[in-house]
Amino acid sequence: MLIVRWLVMRLDDWFLTPEERGNPMTEIDSRRTEGIAWTEGNHVTFLIDGVSYFTSLAGVISSLEPHDEVRFTDWRGDGDERVSGDGTSIAALLANSCRRGVDVRGLLWRSHSDRFAFSSKENRRLAIEVTEAGGEVLLDERVRRGGSHHQKMVLIRHPASLERDVAFIGGIDLSHGRRDDAGHDGDQQVIKLDPRYGRRPPWHDVQLEIRGPAVTELDHTFRERWEDPTPLNHAGRLRSQFSRVMSRDRVARPLPARLGDPPTHGDHAVQVLRTYPSRRPRYSFAPNGERSVARAFAKAINRARTLIYIEDQYFWSVEIARLLAEALRRQPGLQVIGVVPRYPDKDSKVSGPPSRLAQARALAIVQNAGGERVGIYDVENEIGTPIYVHAKVCVIDDVWATVGSDNLNRRSWTHDSELSCAVIDSELDERIPLDPGGLGDRSRKFARALRLSLWAEHLGRSADDPELLNLAHSSVLWYESANALEGWSSRLGEENRPPGRIRSHEIDPVPFVSQRWAGLAYRLIFDPDGRPLKLRLRRRF
Repeated sequence: MLIVRWLVMRLDDWFLTPEERGNPMTEIDSRRTEGIAWTEGNHVTFLIDGVSYFTSLAGVISSLEPHDEVRFTDWRGDGDERVSGDGTSIAALLANSCRRGVDVRGLLWRSHSDRFAFSSKENRRLAIEVTEAGGEVLLDERVRRGGSHHQKMVLIRHPASLERDVAFIGGIDLSHGRRDDAGHDGDQQVIKLDPRYGRRPPWHDVQLEIRGPAVTELDHTFRERWEDPTPLNHAGRLRSQFSRVMSRDRVARPLPARLGDPPTHGDHAVQVLRTYPSRRPRYSFAPNGERSVARAFAKAINRARTLIYIEDQYFWSVEIARLLAEALRRQPGLQVIGVVPRYPDKDSKVSGPPSRLAQARALAIVQNAGGERVGIYDVENEIGTPIYVHAKVCVIDDVWATVGSDNLNRRSWTHDSELSCAVIDSELDERIPLDPGGLGDRSRKFARALRLSLWAEHLGRSADDPELLNLAHSSVLWYESANALEGWSSRLGEENRPPGRIRSHEIDPVPFVSQRWAGLAYRLIFDPDGRPLKLRLRRRF
């Protein structure tokens, strides 16, 4: 039965082939001879918001035994962030595992100074705590100038029982501010955002829990970075050469022997997608960088016919907006619905104008192409506090879904290191509409369940509400829901709050006198380009 279902749709209609990935040096594809760039037989679970992720993560790590393995990458890690109801911190969880004989290795971005609202002290502190307990956590600055390692993954392997292997990837860092739930009262361990998010900012995010052969590909992704021979520090040429000779900032211990693939677990095909910039010295595993995140998104939206649903922290690249606009013009029935934060996380006089100007320009391109078929919204909790949307999610026609660390901007698609997974379920969802895209691909259980769960939270409905299934009516449903809430808030004294949390997204305009410098700052600092020069000139990823 499984084979028959796959014959209805070719996976390479949606997924990248090895040639389309454009990075022949990665072991993810080169280890195969079949000419495919994905794995089948996985089971993927989506974890919405930080409490669900941290609870699952803590349960898995606390059960580890001697010789089991933990591998993690992160943009920011706060060692004291509580990951379970009993107050256990992520540093304690990892350190206790080390003391039990678990092999723990981590790659944390070295980060810019805390003086610029980054995370250098926090990342260093977590690295020290775990390393002193017997693990090994490296501060990795092998990035393009001004860039970051933005991948967020925890990988757990069991050499004696590979069927227990699991990986977590998505948008959630091991840090303050993330441990929120569907009620969106915020994490008790707060992180400072724009004051309009309140003293304890609500936080919306998504992570994937993956079991099956895709774990090996995520293991390769970690190993490629860990074993890259260039020095970890980002220094001048002379200092870099000196560091290499002195073995400074290098790996102290090699990783254990590679493990085989975990057995199959389910019906999900998974494609691992990454971004690495073109840089000097070159990555050994991506000499010209890798832009499979960008290429996969571009391929998938080219197949979109009815709905592209997006949750994104930024949504501000003109180049990405043009891809969406072209799809809207080609397909007169296509709709785009996006959920973004109401305000930038740092909306100061310096940081606010570049991000607001860039987002306004990008959204104008998409809205001019699609008109009423495009709806961009932000969300608030029941007391009216805006929720910071940090999720990086896309669902197309209830077939293809992706969750990861990458945002819809040029930085994520070309400049920083990113990690995402695209998922296509072999199981069909038998509810109408059976084939939203009209291409014979049929709706798939995973993509549809992810979309319905997110919509249920945002629209204040149950996930089995038949109105949520009507993709052709999506733009109207969202518009009416936002309109009802906005109308209620303007009527003072009315008690019955309409269901849902969404409002039409409005951007505070950037004064004309600030637009020139804001545009320049956006291009050079906020959203730099990490492509090789020839791809920049051709405007291709």
